[in-house]
Amino acid sequence: MSDKAFDVVVIGGGPGGYVAAIRAAQLGMKAAVVEANHLGGICLNWGCIPTKALLRSAEVFHLMKHADAYGLSATGVSFDVKKIVERSRGVAKQLSGGIGHLLKKNKVTVFDAYGKLGGKGKVELSKDGKKIDEITGKHIIVATGARARVLPGLEPDGKLIWTYREAMVPDMMPKSLVVVGSGAIGIEFASFYRTLGAEVTVIEMMDRVMPVEDEEISAMARKAFEKQGMKILTGAVTKKLEKGANNVTVHVEVAGKLEKITADRVIMAVGISANTDNIGLENVPGVKLDRGHIVTDGYMKTGEPGVYAIGDVTGAPWLAHKASHEGVICVEKIAGEKDVHPMVKTNIPGCTYCHPQVASVGLTEKACKEKGLNIKVGKFPFMGNGKAIALGEPEGLVKTIFDAKTGELLGAHMIGAEVTEMIQGYVIGKTAELTEAEFMHTVFPHPTLSEMMHESVLSAYGKAIHF
Repeated sequence: MSDKAFDVVVIGGGPGGYVAAIRAAQLGMKAAVVEANHLGGICLNWGCIPTKALLRSAEVFHLMKHADAYGLSATGVSFDVKKIVERSRGVAKQLSGGIGHLLKKNKVTVFDAYGKLGGKGKVELSKDGKKIDEITGKHIIVATGARARVLPGLEPDGKLIWTYREAMVPDMMPKSLVVVGSGAIGIEFASFYRTLGAEVTVIEMMDRVMPVEDEEISAMARKAFEKQGMKILTGAVTKKLEKGANNVTVHVEVAGKLEKITADRVIMAVGISANTDNIGLENVPGVKLDRGHIVTDGYMKTGEPGVYAIGDVTGAPWLAHKASHEGVICVEKIAGEKDVHPMVKTNIPGCTYCHPQVASVGLTEKACKEKGLNIKVGKFPFMGNGKAIALGEPEGLVKTIFDAKTGELLGAHMIGAEVTEMIQGYVIGKTAELTEAEFMHTVFPHPTLSEMMHESVLSAYGKAIHF
């Protein structure tokens, strides 16, 4: 092969793209990644990782302010938003460099360019709007990700009206803030800024915050956020953003009445749009779109032979771990590996790193009932767990839903300290198709938060010990 001919070419170096390329190289294929910006994509550079660094700073600040509850003393507690941002950017930079090392270690060729489908087996490379080269690939994987969704008339300007990018690197600490949208992105930023003292209002069009979560968990989250001092408006539609010299007045309609809220800054967190523009889809007519996302089968194939798509560009859930797993499935199928299983979306966990944390996998209780399923529901509160009380984190809930006939775990929903770490236990259970019996027979260590997972399962069958 020449230096421009590859077995697999991946357009996009995010969590789906770089993982797909590395796995292809491991399987003996000559692989290339085409990335125009930063290796690691949005997740590593402007999403998952740096936001967690910000939230960690907020968490430590919260604990310092409440040191007295732990028998400690901390006076004159303050923060430097510039240093918080610098730490976050440093974490992202360190990990981005690590991705480059991994690709080099696995002998994956990286092209610093913008990639575009150029027809069968071809990828055009451009820089600064000019074509600079062309490479070929027997298999081409589109992993171009997504960007912040922009609503007409409510466009961010990067100064007063922010997207997640500006919210991640503020040049000042706003005293007041409006967050439009209460999905994971919106709620995490609302939690970060509220913990640091900003007056925060969250506007959500649906009838509850975190609308993809189980209704009971959503209600508990709202109660916790409001206890922290957030103002939550649900069933609310943002009609207009009126910019002042250094503030924004949000015109919002709630229950048929128009309200005006003036704040220093507004964060627009109303979803994302797939990056399907200007990637050469017109040159591969077999690739189809559905509501702006590339249509694929369970193994990430598009309707165009030799062209695949993974990650956010293919639709919900828009999660880094989904993209990475799709990359592995796609490449292993290309390589002819045995026992390659298609993605089961109900086995993909979702995590929100607000305070308190929220995590879930599978169907909500409402979704189960809408499907006409006969279910058993178990619940266990953090208040009944020794480790939670010792940590000073007594607020939360673990909820599990089982098929009453088969014992299949249909869904698990959690709110409270460190639930984003615990959810994986239920994800393994779902993937392994375990029933309530296996969960019940598993020995959970004491004292741990994970004991609540056991108790919740026991609760579903009337066997809970500690509640």
